[in-house]
Amino acid sequence: MDLPTLPPAPVGFVGSGPPTYDAEPTALPPADPDELDDLVADTVLDGARYGACTLRAVSVRGDSARFRGEPRRDSLLTARFGTGDQALVLVAMATGARATPGAHRAAAEACQWIARAVGRSHARLAQDIGAARRGDLKSGLHRLTDRSLGRLRASAAEQGIDPEEYAATLRCLLLPADPDCRVRVFFGVGDGGLFRLRDGEWHDIEPLVTDASGEPVVGFGSLPSETPDGDRLTMDLGIPTPPSPYEPAPEPPRAPFRFRASVARPGDTLLMCTGGLAEPLRGEPELCEYLTGRWSGPPPGLATFLADSQVRVKGYADDRTAAAVWEA
Repeated sequence: MDLPTLPPAPVGFVGSGPPTYDAEPTALPPADPDELDDLVADTVLDGARYGACTLRAVSVRGDSARFRGEPRRDSLLTARFGTGDQALVLVAMATGARATPGAHRAAAEACQWIARAVGRSHARLAQDIGAARRGDLKSGLHRLTDRSLGRLRASAAEQGIDPEEYAATLRCLLLPADPDCRVRVFFGVGDGGLFRLRDGEWHDIEPLVTDASGEPVVGFGSLPSETPDGDRLTMDLGIPTPPSPYEPAPEPPRAPFRFRASVARPGDTLLMCTGGLAEPLRGEPELCEYLTGRWSGPPPGLATFLADSQVRVKGYADDRTAAAVWEA
């Protein structure tokens, strides 16, 4: 009788040697007795099971921030909107701008604003996902993202802060609770990673800014906003117009919107993460190999997922935030 293949034993680090910093938290961030709501926990862990998927999510303060006593710049928010098969699960993660005092607040605000926007529109979004209306989803989520990040810029103005310093990347997953719907929707702005583990191999499926959707989804028949060659369907020659003395100066260019809708297969593991995990995954093959062995089987428990997601690699010391979805 063949014995089942066991995952590799857990490890503390992979690569050429141990990282410079300690493996556990060292210094707490400074606290203001009048602003205790501003404190950020070192680690946040969450999970759920809906429809055909099991979710695990974590946000961990990086080794560098732990050593220096700085707050975690990453923020994580998980929420369910609606009930029954019509419910929609949102996972939002954000990273505040590096070397800015309010980075953790900006990241938290970005997650909260997009959650409010999605929550108020969840019924329509769930219908669009179920009906595979890709064009409506992409344009609608683009508007909600722009509106949420606009709120962040308004908050910076109210506080008298440069909007470039009070900014954040934003990455989101929408997971329908309907067990018959396997469409998984990613959208966001800024760097990070979107990976899929299928048949024992990792695939980097982060949408390029010119990508329209990723893999085709049956029924996604809305008219595209651009041709297959990436040409916009409106006239835009890309030639900058000199500023007019009668008009306000244009805003600095914003990071492009990213979107991907694809159909999951049984046995897939989908991973969305911030740059703190995406960079070592792309730069250290041994980490990919290790997580392949750990995450190719049934979904791990919360404690095991936490241990796996914070396996360290020398030279990568940023916060790590990750959400993984196992398909039944």
